[in-house]
Amino acid sequence: MNTDVNDFSISSTPIRFAPRTQGPDGQFLSTFVLAGGCFWCLDAVYQRTRGVSSVISGYTGGWDPAPQYRTVCGGNTGHAEAVAVTFDPAVVPDDVILDMFFTTHDPTTLNRQGYDVGTQYRSAMFPLDAAQEALFRESAGKFAQLYPDPLVTSFEEPADFFVAEGIHQDYYNRFPSEGYCRVIIDPKLAKARKYYATWLDEPAAERS
Repeated sequence: MNTDVNDFSISSTPIRFAPRTQGPDGQFLSTFVLAGGCFWCLDAVYQRTRGVSSVISGYTGGWDPAPQYRTVCGGNTGHAEAVAVTFDPAVVPDDVILDMFFTTHDPTTLNRQGYDVGTQYRSAMFPLDAAQEALFRESAGKFAQLYPDPLVTSFEEPADFFVAEGIHQDYYNRFPSEGYCRVIIDPKLAKARKYYATWLDEPAAERS
């Protein structure tokens, strides 16, 4: 499953996602907007998840009307690196998508994921309606009992979502041998395989 970024304006026109839409086959799809550090990591995990039809990397939760990677990374826009993941809840349940989120990043480190430091790497959830907020808070409550340190994941108002530059879309699939992918993303994918193998759909070569 690959995201066609040509369907979106890159980093210029903001998007407001609907919590639910109708798919091409008449099925109802859900969209979650989640931030867990560098968006390349969540993108790689959700790209391999059954029932996921689209993963878009972008910037949300800030005040700059035209965020770009350079300014977001400078911590000057208030935006978080986030993904908008659209999926069929009849194939992969809501709680699996949320479990993957809390398992494949560290929600206990404030404004930091590993070597990535700054508010742009914060752990944050952007519920698109009251029903999503209830789901997100329930999931956070569950994982708060599992982590030894307090969760710092923020619940933020839905905001304009700016699609990141094309190079950031589907990053791991296109550059799997890059150092960041090997050192940072590969261990996250290994963790996803350990706990969520039933829900993953990926090439056999990656599983070996």
